[in-house]
Amino acid sequence: MKILVTYYSRSANTKTVAQKIAKNLGADFEEIIDKKNRTRKIVGWIIAGRDASTKKLTEISYKKDSSKYDLVLIGTPVWAWTMTPAIRTYLFENKAKIVGKKSPKLAFFCTQGGSGDQKTFIEMAQLSKKSICNLTIIDKQISDCDNSVFGFCEAIKKKLKF
Repeated sequence: MKILVTYYSRSANTKTVAQKIAKNLGADFEEIIDKKNRTRKIVGWIIAGRDASTKKLTEISYKKDSSKYDLVLIGTPVWAWTMTPAIRTYLFENKAKIVGKKSPKLAFFCTQGGSGDQKTFIEMAQLSKKSICNLTIIDKQISDCDNSVFGFCEAIKKKLKF
């Protein structure tokens, strides 16, 4: 089974989880780059939250073709109770490749400081299709999330029988 773990991460929390998932599943791994400068300073946080809450798209870059995989796992931090503009754009740009009879299965994961994960997963599914499994990691649990990631990966393996 060919697997891709793709994600956007500004603070490296989602990247950390994505790396653990990719290692556990033996998956290819790719970061989605948001070409908009989203610095960690307060103004950057405010603009990022506004862009997320108003469902803005952004210019992104990535190289891997999602249609070449059997399973694609997509990860995002939760900003303003929703996915990031980079992930929204990725789903929008790849909709034709990830929806349909021969398209890959999807699984979603997110990191968050507070809440919004369930709304985020619903919106991600609305832009693509229902995922086979979801994982939420709270930011303060990033350093100790191995068991949660392992359980998520085992649930995926069980559902896909591999």
